[in-house]
Amino acid sequence: MSGETEWRLHVDPTRCIGSGICAGVAPRHFVLADGLSRPVAERIAADESVLDAAESCPVEAIVVSEVESLRRIAPEG
Repeated sequence: MSGETEWRLHVDPTRCIGSGICAGVAPRHFVLADGLSRPVAERIAADESVLDAAESCPVEAIVVSEVESLRRIAPEG
């Protein structure tokens, strides 16, 4: 992934309610396992669909941040 912007995905298992919206919005990046969401990979190339997933999460359990700077990208506060 060199030369591309990399993002880090995190799903807080204590907040996740397993609504599945994230897996519906960004199925390449999120799966439901044991009733909770988890990222397919922790580090990904920048992809707008994960921002939509984070913003759509009803309990804001998904955090998207830049790998290099650790700056939070979504959800917006």
